[in-house]
Amino acid sequence: MKIRSMTGFGRGVTTRGGRTWTVEVRSVNNRFLDVKIKLPRDYNEVEEQIRKQVTTSYLRGRVDVSVSVTGDFSDLMDVQVDHELARKYKNAMVEMAATLGLGFNINVGTLSGYPEVLRREQKKEDMEQIWPVLEQALSKALEGCEQMRLKEAKALTDDLRERITNFKTILDQIESRIPTIREQKEQALNERLEKLLGTVDLDPQRLAQEVAILADKSDVTEELVRLKSHLEQFSAFLSESGGIGRKLDFLIQELLREVNTIASKINDAAVAHMTVELKSELEKLREQVQNIE
Repeated sequence: MKIRSMTGFGRGVTTRGGRTWTVEVRSVNNRFLDVKIKLPRDYNEVEEQIRKQVTTSYLRGRVDVSVSVTGDFSDLMDVQVDHELARKYKNAMVEMAATLGLGFNINVGTLSGYPEVLRREQKKEDMEQIWPVLEQALSKALEGCEQMRLKEAKALTDDLRERITNFKTILDQIESRIPTIREQKEQALNERLEKLLGTVDLDPQRLAQEVAILADKSDVTEELVRLKSHLEQFSAFLSESGGIGRKLDFLIQELLREVNTIASKINDAAVAHMTVELKSELEKLREQVQNIE
């Protein structure tokens, strides 16, 4: 199974016996699989079959399926005669003619025009015969939706790869600035101590310890290593097949966690600006990942 977007649209049409069945499938992103089916009256029997068909194409997403049927329904029309009611109409008219002393003349055409003597009824369609026809239209709609989802997924994947490259570039810039930041902090510590202690001789060992403590508090080596590892996983997932959306979403959360830690550890204006850029890229990545199945 290839990487798919959750957004798509497909339409399938099948005609037989003077009637046309149309199926439309629309899907958008959703955390779980949610299938909504709208059917013509008396088609409830096939709802579960439609649902099963949809679940073979979707792992998650909001999927709306709409089924309609138009055309010639004459083969389903039936006319029923209420003979008992017709007899009652006739008897009532005979009695009325006799009571009023009127002549009596009635024919079938006249009698059939009275309310409810003739009733037109529409028979239910045989769903066992209808399902193969409807399934063809559904398959066409799902195939159209599939093609759109694959096309959008390709565009999403290309965009994600580009943003990951941008992220790595900014990360390399942060990493290259770390030695300069350490030197600046060490120099700042020396200047502060000289200002406070004046001519008092500083114990080189003690100074080295203070510098080491300061360097440890601002060391982001572990964070950088984890970030690079997460990025490698992210790129690897983009080369996999199937449902990877949740995996990518989880990795983005982990990437954001590490970026926030770096921002809190390093008190440097340039790095602060770059971590803001990293967060911006992550937000754009998250928006795109929300559409991947």
